[in-house]
This record gives sequence, structure tokens and C-alpha cells, in this order.
Amino acid sequence: MTVKPGGRSARRTMKYALIVIPAVALAACSPSKLAYGQVKSAMTEAGLSDANAGCMATRMTDRLTLVQLNKLRQLKGEKRSLSDYVAAVRRVGDSEALSVTASSAALCATGLASEKR
Repeated sequence: MTVKPGGRSARRTMKYALIVIPAVALAACSPSKLAYGQVKSAMTEAGLSDANAGCMATRMTDRLTLVQLNKLRQLKGEKRSLSDYVAAVRRVGDSEALSVTASSAALCATGLASEKR
């Protein structure tokens, strides 16, 4: 079957391409990559250093669901250190979030994990 320019098949193919290409491009941007900036910003506003917030956000967005990340983003109160932040996460009551946050804090603070560049 040949597709003639301006024909019905060409228009159908073009419509299909206009739908499929953006959908594939959007799927390539995983939710964790989209959440990274918000998570890092929330941790910086909570009092963590830029370096620790970036390092932890990288690890946390790779390991936690969007629902879990949203719970952590909602944490209020002054948290001046990593241990204060981990204590606040403990009060959320999500053991997986606590585990990921605590291990991320330890690895990032010691320099064993670093922010993705």
C-alpha cells in the first residue's frame, strides 16, 4: 500500500504520529525524575544543605513512590540537621520511607553517595 501525500492514509498516519510521539516522550520522563526538583527543594527549605538535599533527593526519588514522596514533602517544622529530618520522617509512620531516608542521609553525609550530575 502506498501512501499518497495529502491522502486519507497520510492524514491518518500523521494523526497517529502526533499522538504516539508525545506519549512516548512523556513516558521517557519517569515520575521520579519529575519529582526530583520538588523533593530537593522541600528538603532545602526544611534546612538541609544543598548538597545533602540533592544527594538524598536522587536516591529517594529512585526508591520511593510518588505517594510516599508527597507525604515527606508535606513535613512541617524546623529541621536543621539530617538527624532532625530523619526523626520527622520517623513520625510519618512509613517504614520504607524511613529506611530509604535514613540510609540516604547516612550515605550522603559520609560522601559514599553523591548527587547525580
